[in-house]
Amino acid sequence: MSSWVPRTTLGRMVQEGKITSIEQVFQNHYKIVEPEIVDYLLPGLEQEVIDVKLVQRQTDAGEKTRFKAIVVVGNRDGYVGIGTGKSVHVVSAIEKALRNAKLNIIPVRRGCGSWECACGEPHSLVVKSDGKWGSVRVSILPGPRGLGIVAGETQKTVLELAGVRDCWTRSFGETRTTLSTVGATYMALRNTNKIVLPELWKVV
Repeated sequence: MSSWVPRTTLGRMVQEGKITSIEQVFQNHYKIVEPEIVDYLLPGLEQEVIDVKLVQRQTDAGEKTRFKAIVVVGNRDGYVGIGTGKSVHVVSAIEKALRNAKLNIIPVRRGCGSWECACGEPHSLVVKSDGKWGSVRVSILPGPRGLGIVAGETQKTVLELAGVRDCWTRSFGETRTTLSTVGATYMALRNTNKIVLPELWKVV
């Protein structure tokens, strides 16, 4: 990180120590356009390659073949991002997807919204949340402690990296499309920040 030269105002503020946490970035509604900012503020970020496949496009010179990668990043403690990347080389496609995933990182509002548990710990979601991507719709429902993640493998990866440990999920649509399924799960987690809770539910 010592060789990083910030190109944006936010990057310079981070490097100068004016912004010391990722929470400040979202509280002030800054847009992240440099992945180094995420590396600097979330040093424990993990990554997972969800899918790499060949894609072809017809051009005047014939078929052009490239690799398309889908990557998920998260710190297992309330932050997650997804990204895609295309390249003629697998490694380059993964690197592009990783960069985009960092730029798409979001906070996830967690809690204990299960009436069976009510422990108050952020092991699940506060209330049910829905997300849509393409033809796929995903609903994430709060679960009691010890339930685990009841979901498909790709959804489970996204939820684990986001720090959600117990929940149920329901999926509708063409769930065989990996990007749509991952994207809908990501949008459901993103929408947790839009939920307005009644005053009686708020934890002091």
